[in-house]
Amino acid sequence: MNIPHALRSALKPIGIAGVLGMCLVLQGCGLSNAPVLHPKGPIALAERDLLFTAFWVMMIVAIPAIVLTLFFVWRYRSGTKTAAYAPDWDSSWKIETVVWLVPAAIIVVLGTLVWQSTHKLDPYKEISSDKPAFKVQAVALDWKWLFLYPELGVASVNELAFPADRPLSIEITSDTVMNSLMIPALGGQIYAMAGMRSELNLLADDPGVFMGRNTMFSGDGFPDQHFKAHAMSEEDFTNWKSKVSGEGAPLDAETYLELHKQSVANPVTYYSSFETGLFKLILRKYAPIVGPYESKAAELICRGAA
Repeated sequence: MNIPHALRSALKPIGIAGVLGMCLVLQGCGLSNAPVLHPKGPIALAERDLLFTAFWVMMIVAIPAIVLTLFFVWRYRSGTKTAAYAPDWDSSWKIETVVWLVPAAIIVVLGTLVWQSTHKLDPYKEISSDKPAFKVQAVALDWKWLFLYPELGVASVNELAFPADRPLSIEITSDTVMNSLMIPALGGQIYAMAGMRSELNLLADDPGVFMGRNTMFSGDGFPDQHFKAHAMSEEDFTNWKSKVSGEGAPLDAETYLELHKQSVANPVTYYSSFETGLFKLILRKYAPIVGPYESKAAELICRGAA
């Protein structure tokens, strides 16, 4: 179809503007911004190095396969008279050696890497430090994250804060369907399951703000179930604690039942205190145990699963 010159001239700026608009929209999708490739802690760095090592080991097979494919296409192209036709190679010991020994060697290498890294990067393994780990309890809800701070006696929703100079030890569970907690810049994902306790130990190199989220699809509010993890200096963390203690309301049993209800894009919320043993009570909800309950609060929380 012939388009008039005047119309083409009018459409050209629109096309350029469209391309520029797409570039602006997709500028955050580049690998240069991927936290997995630019870790901010030793655990994530070790996981990235393992990923790269496994990739290059597998390239020992992939690169020759690609090169040989292109070579065969060229050498045995239609019309060539220089390539010898030798179809009887099924008993060649040279080919059999390459076909069997190279993959076997790669499997041994990858298996060794997996064995060593599984123990080295065990998420339950405490991180060596001259300072004690800062413990946090994380509870997955629909569709938000609740963080309990036993050391501080406070709680927060959709915001995780911890001192940057101490290892972070997170106990994780779910009071809904299966979720998965991940802070890509600091480490890999760990599942959160109702009635079960998992653990994740992380460490930040320096103070900073890192994105965390649920990486397991869990329903309508899944796209908005993310949070910011703040690794803070000692002074900033002290100020944050004072802010939470001063602004937040108590997270008692009744308040928790309200918080447990489904909500999408839940705003950051602070609680100046939380129900004693709340994390264990949430785990107990899914245990095959029926009263008697030690308190009215325990009965309210445990029966909330019914």
